Parts: sequence; C-alpha cells; structure tokens
Amino acid sequence: MPITEYFSPDYAAARQRFQAAAAGAGAALTSHLLPGHAGPSGEALAIDVARLGNARAQAALLVISGTHGVEGFAGSGCQVGLLADRLYEALPESSCLILLHALNPFGFAWQRRVNEDGVDLNRNFVDFSMRLPPSGAYEALHDWLIPAQWEGEARREADAALMAFGQTHGMRALQAAVSGGQYTRPTGLFYGGARESWSALMLARILTEVLPGTVRRLGVIDLHTGLGPAGYGEPILDGAGPAVRERAVRWYGPDVKDLGAGESVSARVVGTMARGIERVRPEVELTYIGLEFGTRPVMEVLTALRADHWLHAQARADAALRSRIQQQMRGAFLSESPAWQAAVYGRTADLVFRALRGLCA
Repeated sequence: MPITEYFSPDYAAARQRFQAAAAGAGAALTSHLLPGHAGPSGEALAIDVARLGNARAQAALLVISGTHGVEGFAGSGCQVGLLADRLYEALPESSCLILLHALNPFGFAWQRRVNEDGVDLNRNFVDFSMRLPPSGAYEALHDWLIPAQWEGEARREADAALMAFGQTHGMRALQAAVSGGQYTRPTGLFYGGARESWSALMLARILTEVLPGTVRRLGVIDLHTGLGPAGYGEPILDGAGPAVRERAVRWYGPDVKDLGAGESVSARVVGTMARGIERVRPEVELTYIGLEFGTRPVMEVLTALRADHWLHAQARADAALRSRIQQQMRGAFLSESPAWQAAVYGRTADLVFRALRGLCA
C-alpha cells in the first residue's frame, strides 16, 4: 500500500482506517467515547487504543497521536502504517506496543489544536489543587494575539506590535511568552484549563487498564507537527536528570533535544503529558519524547493559530473567512505532499524500532 494511503482526509476516515488496521493485526482494541460531542457529520468521537504483544510485558512502547487535535492527521497516518506494515513483529517477547489514536478526538475532527473546552492538552497536566503557573508573560500579548478584528487596521496594529516585541526581546522570548502555557484566558492560545480534561482522565484510565501492571520500563513517542524544518522529526526529550538524557540519546541518537534545557524547537512549557504519566505510573522508568515534524514557517503556523482562536472567540466571521481559516489551520499542521508524508512515516518507523531495541536492551 502506498504511504499516502495511510493518511486520511478527515477524522472519521482516520478512525475507520485505524480500527481496520488494528483488527487486521489482531490487536486488542478498546474505545472511549467522548460524551456530549460529535464530529462535523454527526460521527461519534473517541479515543481508540490498540495493544499488541505480551499481556504481562515488562517493557512497553506507547505511541500517541492527536494530542493536539489537528496534528492527528499525521500521527494517525503513522500509526496506520505501523500496523499495516506489521512493524509490531519486531516486538521483543517481553514487551508490548500500545497505539493510542486521537487523544483529542474533538480537535482532530474539527481541525483545531485545542479540545472541546479550548484546552491545550499538553499544558493540562498540572495539579489544579495548587496555585497555577503564572500567566503574566502571555497576558501582556493576548490582545495582540487575538485582535478585535481579523481583517483590517486592528489586525495590522496587532501584527506590528508582536513583531516589535520579537525584535526587542528576541523571537525565542516571543515564542516562550506565547506558547509556554497560560491559565487565565480560556479563549486564548495554549490555555492549560481550569480542571483536568476528559482526555487526561482517559489517559490515566488507559495507563492503568491497558498498560500492563507488570511494566517497569515505558517508552512514549507522542507525535506532533508544526515546528521545525519541513518533514524533519525532532525528538524532544521531556524528562529530568542526566540518566534520562543519557538513555534517550542511547536509544535515539544525538538528534535528541532536551526540552528543559531549552535545546529544542519548542519553548519550555508547563503541564506536559510526561508529568501526568509520571503521576499515574510513578513506578515505571519513563523515557518520553515528543516527535515534532516541521510543516510551515513558524510565523505562518502562529498566524493560523491566532486566526483559529479569533474565529472561536469572536464568532463573527462570514462563511468565506471561516472556510479560509479552517484550511489555513489544516495546512499549518499537515502537508499533502507525498514526500513529506513519506518522510514523516519513515522517521516515525525508525524511532519506533530504536525504542523497541532500547527498551529491551
């Protein structure tokens, strides 16, 4: 099957392909339906989980797609490919492979990065019983990021103000202020939420019910798009300490970038999924990477995100502008190029093999 056929045109087709590929592989398949929401054609929305390998595994690899909704187009395609090409046959005897499809099914179906509550899932894993992380850096930019009007003088003034901030403080400072995570603006970008999301609750359930209790070593590859050179997948380590870094580099090679050390294309962020996994399964040795594939230049991606949030905050766009913004979002996180899709799938398959080898070394 050509690699392009692993990638789907919409969430409904992606889910169908994933389920069919999982069934063809003989995987144990479970589904968690998102209550109270449906897709654009009325379809059910769900997290689907396929498990292959030893039910009493000592080591496991968890591959996640759709943490950021619209980024699920690429992640789902890679997961379908892993199943269709039978890469699970490389599983060592004492291990298992778990493919979590569409952690954020709402965002995937509606081509948004955030979930049904406007929450960025990779900022949602904080302790909501404690004081939340500060949002002052983001607050200073919010009104420029989401201006009163998307077309016209207000937008031009906002763009100029953001560029001036970047020129004065540096583009990395702008990226950090915008994307580090904020907890004060529910309609804003990179909002971490006010409570634990449905997806976070389902992830905890999967980690206790699907991930075998016997597992002591866990590798996670969380598939993302939108940052970095087009088609290149940067392995971004989210873990603390020299031992974790040494292990990640041993598995994946010197391309590994440490999120906490500020080495990666991503800014340092708070409330990441790695922290949530650590809380649910503290006994496992966790090696977590976000595999980030570049699509468009970073300012084009930011503009698409701003437009999407403006659209949902203002709800005043005509049909033509709404359609244009939706297509802009899709293009910011998925390339229809066969070469790009082949590069993304090939890189993912390579790192899956490396992880399986490292887990059982």
